[in-house]
Amino acid sequence: MTTTTVRWPLAPSPSIHHPSPELTRLRETEPVAPVTMPDGSRAWLVTRHADVRTVLTDPRFSRALASRAQPGEEIGSLTADSLIGMDPPRHTRLRRLVNRAFTPRRVEGLRPWVAGLVDRLVDDLVAAGRPADLVRHVSMPLPIEVISELFGLPEADRPHCKAWSDALMGGHNDPPAARAAMAGFARVIESRRAHPGDDLTTALIQARDEHGALSGDELLGMAVGILVGGHESTTQLVNLSLLTLLRFPAELARLRADLTLLPGAVEELLRFVQIGDTGVLPPRVTTEPVTLAGVDLPAGAFVMCAFVTANRDPAVFADPDRLDLTRHPNPHLGLGVGIHYCLGGPLAVLELEETLRALLTRLPALTLAVPERDLRFTPGLAVRSLAGLPVTW
Repeated sequence: MTTTTVRWPLAPSPSIHHPSPELTRLRETEPVAPVTMPDGSRAWLVTRHADVRTVLTDPRFSRALASRAQPGEEIGSLTADSLIGMDPPRHTRLRRLVNRAFTPRRVEGLRPWVAGLVDRLVDDLVAAGRPADLVRHVSMPLPIEVISELFGLPEADRPHCKAWSDALMGGHNDPPAARAAMAGFARVIESRRAHPGDDLTTALIQARDEHGALSGDELLGMAVGILVGGHESTTQLVNLSLLTLLRFPAELARLRADLTLLPGAVEELLRFVQIGDTGVLPPRVTTEPVTLAGVDLPAGAFVMCAFVTANRDPAVFADPDRLDLTRHPNPHLGLGVGIHYCLGGPLAVLELEETLRALLTRLPALTLAVPERDLRFTPGLAVRSLAGLPVTW
């Protein structure tokens, strides 16, 4: 094992379909590597599947300590008071409150409604005429409508949800916009308090008001965290999954010929798609000295996990850079693992399945309307966000 000086952020990958070559090199030569951050501080970058899994499941690696160091006033507060920024027992207490909204049975019960919504959105896409923007007509409105329905978000506020989410996902770059977004979400909570319904926001408000289960900051952080996480990442998962399938026409043809492959295909897309711009998960901080892959990490070490290279680890996945829609087993980390496994993961999977089913069934000749190199991404967001996806059929 060699020791090199790695400066963060790394140079981006020349391909949106594969991890940064530097990340891949580190996985093979220095899987737990010291990294110099932009402010000159030291962090550690973990790139192998087994080591990433350890960091995500070992309680000695704390999310709460890392979230307190999150830059930006509003986004830092949001992270610390959302599930993604907590450790047990606080995390356990609050996750229990929202788990009932995302049980497999409840999510599966939403399938007919989601399928109907997708069909209406594909109608809009077709009505727009060729070429049309899949982002505008399908992938952006779909998760906004789904998560807004779950939360009982008023119709008047749903058009603002996307802008609020973008402001918070890039909150350290535009604090005034992030503060305005937080104020907007706070107004939504007050509206549901005045007009309760059968929705998750009302349930969280009642947990606070009747049982004292949530502080005011926790209530806002929980609601905003789930709303933001519930739609932006799903939008881009739909976009990049379709883009990936179009990039690999042989696998796309297999799926078009046999839609029973969809569940396994979605799992493989979760492994393969490069949804994060940096390819790392939210960081952890060690609570005590830890030895990881033979490297001694001190207490208080800042640890980043590169899930994109973990999902391409040849020690776990045969021919890992090949898209294989029938890959089995597939222990990918695309939705995390352990107590921070993505709360809305089953819902995102359902939305992706139904969107691909509708597009492949109704528009079997669907393809890009522009060369892939002409696609543009919105800078400054935590996920790789396509500004548009022009398609024809």
